[in-house]
Formats: sequence, structure tokens, C-alpha cells
Amino acid sequence: MADPENNAGVEDLTGDVEMTAGDGEGDGNGIVNEGNNGGARTGDGMQEDVKKSPRVTFIEYLKSPIVELLVGSGDEQALLSAHQGLLVRCPFFSDAISELGENPKTRRIELENEDLDSVGCFLQYLYTGEYFPRKVDDGADAPTLEVDPELPSLDDSGEQLLKHARVYALAEKLGIPDLKALAHSKVHRINSSAKGEIAYARFVYASTPRDDTTIRKPIASFWGQRSHVLRHEAEDEFKKLCLEFPEFGFDVLSFVLDARERKATDRHTEEPKSTRKRLRVSGRDGS
Repeated sequence: MADPENNAGVEDLTGDVEMTAGDGEGDGNGIVNEGNNGGARTGDGMQEDVKKSPRVTFIEYLKSPIVELLVGSGDEQALLSAHQGLLVRCPFFSDAISELGENPKTRRIELENEDLDSVGCFLQYLYTGEYFPRKVDDGADAPTLEVDPELPSLDDSGEQLLKHARVYALAEKLGIPDLKALAHSKVHRINSSAKGEIAYARFVYASTPRDDTTIRKPIASFWGQRSHVLRHEAEDEFKKLCLEFPEFGFDVLSFVLDARERKATDRHTEEPKSTRKRLRVSGRDGS
């Protein structure tokens, strides 16, 4: 879905965090931020005393206890680990760690229903402020994604789109809006086919609430503008998607009808009004 996204009101993170011992820096809700040691200046230029937050260096987070994360199930299950000091910055893990008690024998949180790759992306973001593939500024009008040599340039299966959609859904569950915004921005930098877009739309409509217009509205817009062409590339899949998720079909139809209504309104507004009356036609000759 290589269209510019609408991130109005949502902060987009692109910077990495330098992981220098003793030099904690950060970005976003899930990233380390040092306390502000400065004061606020009043209007007359005098320094105003403010209560300062204690400075927390990155090394302090690395000294915190290790928490085990049991992710996935079956053959895909894996045991990951992360520092508690960073995890508690996430609302979900803050609550989960609190439930473990003050001195638990095992610091383990089970995430059996979560996708392993998505949790890995979350942890990479937690420590660095980004996740692979990162957004890079190559001088184009908008940042692009770094190239993964193992992936094709065209996402025909939808897996590249689904990667970021899964991270988006996980960030929603964990309560990290900046990671949601980052994942959503990457979706719009993937070059995909009609089949890939259908796989992406199916996941979104199955995994997000109906009122999540941030991710659903661009999908309706994408298909509303191109469905007359794209649906012929995957007509059976498009039909199945509309039947499986009627709200998808309704959203696309609403976009098309709204666009037509706006176009008709604009055309009516632009038409010059004539002051000449229409000639009345009589059925009798000479009258």
C-alpha cells in the first residue's frame, strides 16, 4: 500500500537511541528518557525552580532484573528475555510484572497467543526506538524502508504488509501509540499486489476494532480508488473478502459514494447560473 498515510495527531518515530553505557537517551513511550535537569524560565528571564525528575541512565535499565517472555505455542514457541526496567514503561507489562509480586521465584510472562516476530520487533523498538526494516531518508520526498535482500521487491503474498499490521495490533494491545504510528507508517511504504492487499485487509478487519479508522480508512480509500482495476486481478478473493467482512464492502462503497457526491456537488457549484427563462412550448401552432 504505497500511498502516503494520514498521521494527523499521531507522533511518528524515526530516530534510533544510542545505547551508550551511562548515557541514557530515548524516544517515544517505550524508549528511555532521562529526567530534565533544567529549569523553566519565566517571562522576565528569571530561572524558575521546578521539581526535577531523577536522571536515569541507560545502564540503570540494563541493571534491572531480567524478565522471561514465553512467546507463541507449539513448535513456534520461544523463550525471550528483556530488562524489567524497560518493560515496565509499557502499560501492559507494567501490570503483568506487578502481578508477579515483589520477589517472584520466576519472572516469566506467558504470551502464547502472540506472534514471535511481532514481539521481536517490539523488543527491538523498546531498546532502540526502531525495528527492522527501518525507515531511512534517501533524499526522496518521503522516507523509504531499508532493503531486505531476502524479500522480493513486490509483496505478492501480503507478508510484508502483515508484518507491520501485526506489530500495529500488538502495539495496540500493549498500549504503545508511538509504535502503532511507526508500524502504520511502514505499511504505506510497501509495494504490493492486489492479492497482497487483500491478505492485509483481511487481517486488519479481523484484528482491529470497528472504530479504528486510523488503519481501516486508508484501506477503504485504497480499494475505493482502485477496485475497478485491482478486483479483476483477484476477483474471487475480493468477493470472498466482501462476504467475509461486510464492513469492508460497506467502507469501500461508502468511500466511492462519498467521492461521487462530492464530485457532483463541486460540479453543481461550478455550473454558471443562467438568467434567461426557458421557452415555453405550446402544442398549438402559432401560439
